[in-house]
Amino acid sequence: MNMNLPADVSKIINILESNGHEAYAVGGCVRDCILGKIPHDWDITTSALPETVKSLFDRTFDTGIEHGTVTVLLHGVGYEVTTYRVDGKYEDGRHPKEVTFTASLEEDLKRRDFTINAMAYNETKGLVDLFGGEADLEAGIIRAVGNPTERFTEDALRMLRALRFSAQLGFDIEANTYQAIKDLAPTLERISAERIQVEMVKLVTSDHPERMRDVYETGLTKVFFPEFDAMMECDQVNKHHMYTVGEHTIVSMGLAPADRVIRLAMLLHDIAKPVCKTTDENGQNHFKMHPVEGQKMAKTVLRRLKFDNDTTDKVCNLVKNHDDRPAINERNIRRMIIRVGQENFNDLLAVKRADCMAQSMYHRQEKLQYIDELEKMFNQIVAAGDCLKIKDLEINGKDLIQMGVPQGQRIGEVLNTIFDRVVDEPELNNREILIKMAKEIIG
Repeated sequence: MNMNLPADVSKIINILESNGHEAYAVGGCVRDCILGKIPHDWDITTSALPETVKSLFDRTFDTGIEHGTVTVLLHGVGYEVTTYRVDGKYEDGRHPKEVTFTASLEEDLKRRDFTINAMAYNETKGLVDLFGGEADLEAGIIRAVGNPTERFTEDALRMLRALRFSAQLGFDIEANTYQAIKDLAPTLERISAERIQVEMVKLVTSDHPERMRDVYETGLTKVFFPEFDAMMECDQVNKHHMYTVGEHTIVSMGLAPADRVIRLAMLLHDIAKPVCKTTDENGQNHFKMHPVEGQKMAKTVLRRLKFDNDTTDKVCNLVKNHDDRPAINERNIRRMIIRVGQENFNDLLAVKRADCMAQSMYHRQEKLQYIDELEKMFNQIVAAGDCLKIKDLEINGKDLIQMGVPQGQRIGEVLNTIFDRVVDEPELNNREILIKMAKEIIG
């Protein structure tokens, strides 16, 4: 088959070949080209040693020279060029103790994770596919290269990567590969939270977030997200629901936009239901206060997986407010916008819709109509320019200082009192009215 390599990739390969070395585009970029996708980046593998690579190009820097990787800079873009290598023993289930450079492309490809990522290509030899990667792409299969137990023992993260690739590509996992994941799932504990987080985000924001079910069924969630196991095993005997908490969560993710914050909020929105579950005299389950408790539990999970503060705050905000249903009038919805944050409100609407659509048919149309009315009222309030933040007031701290209020806590108290009035009566946000109001408060 013929691939259109970018000019700079061809140039790097040609320079290496013209100096007596082998060189190929390798891995994910080859896979993506066969799938008709545009690769995010291009990796090159070569028989040339790192020092040789550095001598052949004007601009290089060492990115992982101990593992044979040199980055070549052409036209402001970096291309990783890695010497063929054989990995030594993996003593920690994460990193090889040492790597040995080799002149054999086959040896290099043998150490890679999955057949679809173990293909190489150049314009001289064409596609080098020693393990059936192209056939697996056509069949929609994720298969480990060689013995899956060996591949996953080398690097336990590969188990989660297999599920992530299946979610991104919509592929099935080959039976032996899947069984090896189930057998070795506990070894994922060796992997850092940061690496797990990266794979999880890619999975939940993919076109197939329902593959989260496989993360549970293989036993991987038990290692880093045991709260999800509790959700999968928690029945919702309630007229509003037709799934377990976990299945409802999975369905709701698939109904939500593929946005990082929104999908994480869907994953975590009902996390507290198992601990908040009560059963009434009619055998119906209830989950009172689960959004409030859920906010705390979501924060614990996001901290465990080393998410940044901004993502954590946004997701926890959506979890806490996902079940709020105030009566729709301007006063209530202005206060809801302030509580949630105007910048987060459209995300909350998306969460509410996905949550509703993943419930039973009981009162579904009325629930969706409520969300539509909520959205309409939100848009009206924003369009009217109503005061939704203290800084939107037509009066500020400097004005209060000029009126004799001492700098410090008292200024905030006066502004908060004024803001509270203006939220209920937006027409009061007039400079003259607010100055008069401030004088009355100051006394």
